[in-house]
Amino acid sequence: VSSRCSGLPLARCYSAAAKGGLSISGVSDIIAVASGKGGVGKSTTAVNIAVALAKEFKLKVGLLDADIYGPSIPTMMHLHEKPEVMSALEKMTRGVAWGNLDVLVVDMPPGTGDAQLSMSQRLRLSGALIVSTPQDIALIDARRGANMFRKVQVPILGLVENMSCFKCPKCGEKSYIFGEGGAQRTAEDMDMKFLGEIPLEIDIRTGSDEGKPIVISSPDSASAQAYLRVAEKVTQRLKELAEERLMGPEISL
Repeated sequence: VSSRCSGLPLARCYSAAAKGGLSISGVSDIIAVASGKGGVGKSTTAVNIAVALAKEFKLKVGLLDADIYGPSIPTMMHLHEKPEVMSALEKMTRGVAWGNLDVLVVDMPPGTGDAQLSMSQRLRLSGALIVSTPQDIALIDARRGANMFRKVQVPILGLVENMSCFKCPKCGEKSYIFGEGGAQRTAEDMDMKFLGEIPLEIDIRTGSDEGKPIVISSPDSASAQAYLRVAEKVTQRLKELAEERLMGPEISL
């Protein structure tokens, strides 16, 4: 089988074997980008990972904002329309012709309540990407988010540490504002893959505010390169999970 980007066609061949949830016609993999709390850069991560998958790995990628009343994704993608229906998520999954996509990236609402649980059960997710800062309080919520996905049998793609450190643009000194290495330790404790660190850079904020993701606006920056490395590891995890489904036992009733 010919493979683009670490064997994603395998996921297309065997996505029907995933348990539960609604599959979307023509979409090979659906991944959730989630956090246990707001304010950790989840939406920024979702946007830049989606752009990296499309730009660097030449995949057909869709981006679904599941936090339909939140401003993050529309602002970062320079969109201005507002949802007009109560069943917006139902319309966006069942009522949208997404076409043939390799990956649909879903920016989940923050938290671990009924809305997040419902979305996790409604969609046939290939996996979930957990985003957190190194701060202890954020990592507590990240653990809750990971456990929620595990309870509904959604594989964890890995944990990303956002805002890992700030590098002074003048002297180059690194400052670990939110703590150091917390996400990696949490990933090890919870038997999750650690997918990488995204530094805290001004250009991420300015690009997001202007609707220009840093992976496009400043592709050679440390942050853009970090997002690209995370995107590569996501594709590798999708391949591994597809192979695991292929090797798993066949269950017949």
